Amino acid sequence: MEFNVWRVAGIVVAGYACYALLLYLAQRTLLYPGRSIKVGQHSPEPSPDRVPLWFETSTGRVEAWFLPAKGMPGRKKQPVVLFFHGNGEVIDLLAEQAEGFRALGCGVLLLEYPGYGRSTGSPSEESLLAAAVAAFDAMAVQSDVDAGRIIGFGRSLGCGVACALARKRPLAALILQSPFTSVRDFAPRFFLPPFLVRDVFDNRRAVVDFAGPILILPGRHDDLIPFSHGSELVRLSRHGRLVGLACAHNDCPPDWQEFWRIIGEFLRAGKLF
Repeated sequence: MEFNVWRVAGIVVAGYACYALLLYLAQRTLLYPGRSIKVGQHSPEPSPDRVPLWFETSTGRVEAWFLPAKGMPGRKKQPVVLFFHGNGEVIDLLAEQAEGFRALGCGVLLLEYPGYGRSTGSPSEESLLAAAVAAFDAMAVQSDVDAGRIIGFGRSLGCGVACALARKRPLAALILQSPFTSVRDFAPRFFLPPFLVRDVFDNRRAVVDFAGPILILPGRHDDLIPFSHGSELVRLSRHGRLVGLACAHNDCPPDWQEFWRIIGEFLRAGKLF
């Protein structure tokens, strides 16, 4: 009997080790599903409303689209929102969603992730941060951009990119839609120890260190990222504001007009436009 117990225990341990190893190796496939989304071979032609850009980073060449603010007087410097999308999106699908920022008087830079769309390289915490830093640095030296009013906007995974950038560059504010505390906090959901997570995106530490205003917009019925993540981030932040949205994860925001009203109020309060 004793031999059989130890044998069964050994099989269970070996099986779990194989499972953990498989997830460790496959976790970036799970974390970055949007790289399988097919897009056109070529960037769109430049227009007054959309200027395709390319940034060289240490991990590859990434694409971005700059969408200028609407109704800006000539020679006036505009605030710019660096828009970091979710893990299942590409910038080709997001230009319309950025129109709210443009109507508020902000330029928008839609940044593609390494390995997504037409960008080269592979997605990882390191490569996404490198792309974000390159995007910030490029915007900060533009003659029509106010370098003191560059705002980080993140949605879902993009919250991790925005927060990571805030620890490297002086963002004026953060807007986090459907944010999470850390990727490590999802490890128990897969019966994994947190130390096996390769791309951590420690948003807790980022909001603690960030001195600027933060708007946190979690979904009250989010089935992927619990509302409690947003509550914890606002508790840890110095100048955070939490507005819960009546939505889950993939139907957020439930009311675009109200969404842009909340963001406009936040930006006006911070004198960001």
